[in-house]
Amino acid sequence: MATRTRSTREAPGRRTTLRSGGTARGRAGRAGAARRPPPGDGGAAAGAPSWQALWRAWLERSEKSRERQGLYPFTISGIPIKALYTPEDLAGMDPARDLSFPGEYPYTRGIHPTMYRGRMYTMRQFSGFGLARESNQRYHYLLEHGQTGLSIAFDNPTIMGYDSDHPKAHGEVGKCGVAVDSLRDMEILLDGIDPATISTSMTINGPAATLFGFYLANAEKRGVPLERLRGTLQNDILKEYMAQKCWCFPPRPSLRIIVDLIEFATRRVPQWNAISISGYHIREAGSTAVQELAFTLADGFTYVDECLERGLDIDDFAPRLSFFWNSHLDFFEEIAKLRAARRIWARHMRERYGAKRKESWLMRFHTQTAGCSLWDKQPENNVVRTAFEGLAAVLGGTQSLHTNSMDETIALPSDKAVKIALRTQQIIAHEIGVTETIDPLAGSYYLESLTNTLEEQAEGYFRQIEVMGGVVAGIERGFFQREIGRAAYQYQQEMEKKQRIIVGVNEYVEPDEKLEIPIMYISEEVEAEQKKALAELRRTRDARACTAALRALTAAARTAPGEANVMEKILDCARAYATEGEIRNAMREVFGDYVESAEF
Repeated sequence: MATRTRSTREAPGRRTTLRSGGTARGRAGRAGAARRPPPGDGGAAAGAPSWQALWRAWLERSEKSRERQGLYPFTISGIPIKALYTPEDLAGMDPARDLSFPGEYPYTRGIHPTMYRGRMYTMRQFSGFGLARESNQRYHYLLEHGQTGLSIAFDNPTIMGYDSDHPKAHGEVGKCGVAVDSLRDMEILLDGIDPATISTSMTINGPAATLFGFYLANAEKRGVPLERLRGTLQNDILKEYMAQKCWCFPPRPSLRIIVDLIEFATRRVPQWNAISISGYHIREAGSTAVQELAFTLADGFTYVDECLERGLDIDDFAPRLSFFWNSHLDFFEEIAKLRAARRIWARHMRERYGAKRKESWLMRFHTQTAGCSLWDKQPENNVVRTAFEGLAAVLGGTQSLHTNSMDETIALPSDKAVKIALRTQQIIAHEIGVTETIDPLAGSYYLESLTNTLEEQAEGYFRQIEVMGGVVAGIERGFFQREIGRAAYQYQQEMEKKQRIIVGVNEYVEPDEKLEIPIMYISEEVEAEQKKALAELRRTRDARACTAALRALTAAARTAPGEANVMEKILDCARAYATEGEIRNAMREVFGDYVESAEF
């Protein structure tokens, strides 16, 4: 956890205004609340000092004590941190209403009655690099060492919807993930891995429907019914416009494709999470925890609205909506964020949208430790950072977890670094006792107060977004981009002024440091080999069937939303071994391109 430094006299009000969305409990004058005695006497025994008397005595003693020089008591979101929290900070909180019990509404304490005592979180390490056969070897390695689910990382050309032989793919093939251009690559990637028994997550957004088509076609060829497939598709395009900037089409047609995919999966692949609404990349772009919480949930509500407008029943599709959160270094704020997220989602789904099924109220989510918190200076320290971030995710009640490797800020992770990251998860799960009881930090005055504050600040952002006309309107106006940019700048300023100490980076630096960990390199031969395989695919496939499938996809894209499901046609293209770029171009004829307006 980063050390907070610098004087408390430095303009806390200005900083809080910059970093949070709307008014919320505890933003103004909250630091002074610790000076007011809490109500009641705490049930003091006869003759013993009352709680109020004890409190006043502590205040008198504490007035004579000095806080350390340079203290900077704010969370990363800019929420003031008091020296001490008491029952007064939870005044008005109803445990039955706001906490309840694990597995019961509003799920603040977890979505399952027994949580990890009944089922351990899934250890799902994000992995992919080079050619499909190389990533396949890594997947078998991870599964052999105790990983319990796959998480596929694609290279930049694949994420952008380009084939490996496209001019824009040059120099990037296989570098930051695995290159997948067609069903043929997916067959190689998953060779020897049974899709009926292994749950698979795919981090892909703009061309998500295409990669889903490849995955489904591979399962069909292996004789696995689509009803048996379990996994998650990220498929969250709204945060791409806010943060990661990897899209294929403008927002409106992209939303149409997503609703088509959700409708298709609800009918044909009922155990699959058709979307993983992602705060991860919003946080990686520099947002605060409050912004990650608010913007991600606002995206989720937008997808719900779009599905309802299409005529889908909320209790048919909502149970398969999932989430993906970042776990950063501010330990308690991250735990509070995850607890607040469950409560907000449950309340809105039940009270705002009228969902009737309990499964529709549950927020199920995957968590990944913060890549943006890792450094190339003293990279072994990243093991420690990741361990605390993973611990926060578990204490926050995640359903699955990825722990980053220590070398990810330098290159793709080596086998050794990946094994250490996986062992970190296993130590959290089995050695330190935090999975033995459910929500062990519940009732902490600080944690519950922080959970309430995050929730209220998120609701403040929801009101702002509603006034401006919704998420898409906010994207078009650049609202989210500006908010994230300002937060990123603020954090950078705090680091440069040493208001936040980053060990080995802006303090405890080793000037003559030499890198002493193995680094993984991707050969330039990967691109040449992938291009050669792509040319061979085009030469040997049934060109007539492929062309017919692509033309049918273009025709479906020309129809009004709801008239023809483009996911059906994308699957036909995948079966015919159409490439990702060809499938994108077939829809691009209708949907066009998107160019973001400059904000800075």
